[in-house]
Amino acid sequence: MKEVSASQLRAKGLSILKSIGPEGVVVTKRGHPIARLIPYRNNCADLIGCMKGQLKIKGDIFSTGIRWDAESGLI
Repeated sequence: MKEVSASQLRAKGLSILKSIGPEGVVVTKRGHPIARLIPYRNNCADLIGCMKGQLKIKGDIFSTGIRWDAESGLI
């Protein structure tokens, strides 16, 4: 991944943004990473279903796990 110092980003910001790759750019200050710039993805349709088969639901997802009665309060 490409690294750019904060001062370089300030001086050459537009040219860096035009040439940003899909992996993004790490912005450093005094040699330490402080931020990562990644390109904006305007099509989120590929996110739908991307976690299929990787998540498992345990228990009832519509319950808080606390039994209660509306008339008498918590049980």
